[in-house]
Amino acid sequence: MLYLNLPQIIYQKKMYNREIKIVGAIALLGLCIWQFIEVNIGNGIFLLLLTAIPVFLLFFNERMMVCLYQMKKNNLVKARASIEKIKAPEKLIKSQQAYYYFLLGNLDSQTNLNKAEKNFKKALQIGMRSEQDTAMIKLSLAGVAMSRRKKPEATRLLNEAKKMDKKNMLADQIKMFKQQLKRI
Repeated sequence: MLYLNLPQIIYQKKMYNREIKIVGAIALLGLCIWQFIEVNIGNGIFLLLLTAIPVFLLFFNERMMVCLYQMKKNNLVKARASIEKIKAPEKLIKSQQAYYYFLLGNLDSQTNLNKAEKNFKKALQIGMRSEQDTAMIKLSLAGVAMSRRKKPEATRLLNEAKKMDKKNMLADQIKMFKQQLKRI
């Protein structure tokens, strides 16, 4: 009878996505060990590979991956719907929180620059995984500053983004932004 009430138990205790993934990974790992003890090596290996899925999803949130995919297809409505399904961003691991606010800032930059700037700054405050991603945020903040005609702030952010862009992946965008700054 417990299996019938499991969704109700999860709802009442407010279990979040991360806890469900951890419980699933532990359960699959327990089954894997049991299969190895019973000398069912094939089943044990399969369950071990199956255990990798929830562990992988702990570090890469599936909603954010869908959001990135939809943004790549330029379908911003579905991207926003996907990212808004994350109800408790504070429950995400630290780097996922930063990317959550970065994606939200990118989506908000199309409609509301105040919200976009707040989300970009929150992502910077939390901290991104790589300097390249931090450079992208600073470039986005420079774009917001340019749209508000804040030339000194935009210049400072562009210079910081250029210093962080070690692989010159953003060189064209930085050059384009600097040309647009001359017009302000």
